[in-house]
Amino acid sequence: MSRQVNQTPKTVSAAEAVQAIQSNSRIYLGGGTGIPLKLEQALVQRAAELRNVEVDHVATFAGGRYLDAAYAGSFRHRAFFIGPNARAAVNEGRADYVPIFLSMVPGLYRDGVLPLEAALIQVSPPDAHGFCSLGVEVGVTKTAAEEAKLVIAEINPNMPRVLGDSFIHISHIDYAVMVDYPLPEAPAPKITPEQKKIGQYIGEMIEDEATLQLGIGAIPNAVLEFLGDKQHLGIHTELFSDGVIRLVEEGIITNQRKTIHPGKIIAGFLFGSKTLYDFVDDNAMIELRPTEYVNDPFIIAQNHKMTAINSAIEVDLTGQVCADSIGETFYSGIGGQIDFIRGAARSPGGKAIVALPATAKSGELSRIVPRLKPSAGVVTTRGDVDYIVTEFGVASLRGKSIRERTAALIRIAHPQFRDELSAFVKEQQW
Repeated sequence: MSRQVNQTPKTVSAAEAVQAIQSNSRIYLGGGTGIPLKLEQALVQRAAELRNVEVDHVATFAGGRYLDAAYAGSFRHRAFFIGPNARAAVNEGRADYVPIFLSMVPGLYRDGVLPLEAALIQVSPPDAHGFCSLGVEVGVTKTAAEEAKLVIAEINPNMPRVLGDSFIHISHIDYAVMVDYPLPEAPAPKITPEQKKIGQYIGEMIEDEATLQLGIGAIPNAVLEFLGDKQHLGIHTELFSDGVIRLVEEGIITNQRKTIHPGKIIAGFLFGSKTLYDFVDDNAMIELRPTEYVNDPFIIAQNHKMTAINSAIEVDLTGQVCADSIGETFYSGIGGQIDFIRGAARSPGGKAIVALPATAKSGELSRIVPRLKPSAGVVTTRGDVDYIVTEFGVASLRGKSIRERTAALIRIAHPQFRDELSAFVKEQQW
């Protein structure tokens, strides 16, 4: 949409800025670790004056007070990916989950499917030319800010100036709120022996000069531990965390052999420690771009040897991957899994990997299952699935019949569940 451009934003307090938010409106709240916490707090303080304000975002890694049951009449969240702070609200019916490929979320705003009254964002201070960086969260936020009728921005000197298609000019901001607080940080996850073994298997699958999609969490960090002998790796990923820093410093991740954007790490957003935020600040190797570009399967597929690594909650014996729910209980979201799996599948030499521990609940339940739980969400279809990895090995399912893939998946299930799985296959005459 075309919006009126201000020459200079009005500098106000957070409390004054959120006075512009009206009942029965839809707003976007900056996601990831770029959530504007002071604006969110000020908005919650107005809860008694507001009714039916829809708050949109992907996952946020801090805040979330507006999701409290006490504010159910004032705010209703629309989750494009369910973060830990939103799970209770979604599953108690106080918030809404939208199952959607992450690459398609910005288009909801661009195409007017979900018109935005306001975007509440956080940015770096402007440079000499008036450009503010969206910092650690560009993904959906850039498009939301471009399409909203009103832009309210916290300007935080702690927000790194991250390069790429990641800037908003100060003249496009209607209200500026000056803040100074550290960004939320992610503690380094503890890696279990099972996750370490999974990381080892995946590390062996990654070829020199591959371009990687890595998320955050224990398994991606475990994979990074086993890449020390690789050469000229690249990164094109939805998000990344601290683990890539060591491999950059050791000359393993160079990005020099990437097919597109050689020399650059391409991502949509970041989540990690202050060390990461300092590393990406004004770093010409790092480019953050909107999700409609980063997660576009046709863009992803242009990276030769694209290797996508994603997680799952459970996988059935035909290869269906559930990743967004535990049965009928919504847990996370579709996110970028299928964007990257389909992109990797069409990349020359590409590999699409889904990784999960073989069991859950301290070994009581198999995560390789005869049937998915009732109402479980199929994120990756049996037609899209490529490699499944557990701590017991790698199952290559591409081109495999049902009979062949059941055998491959039983081999990587926990030994205590293999007889049960085999009995099911025989009963079904597969």
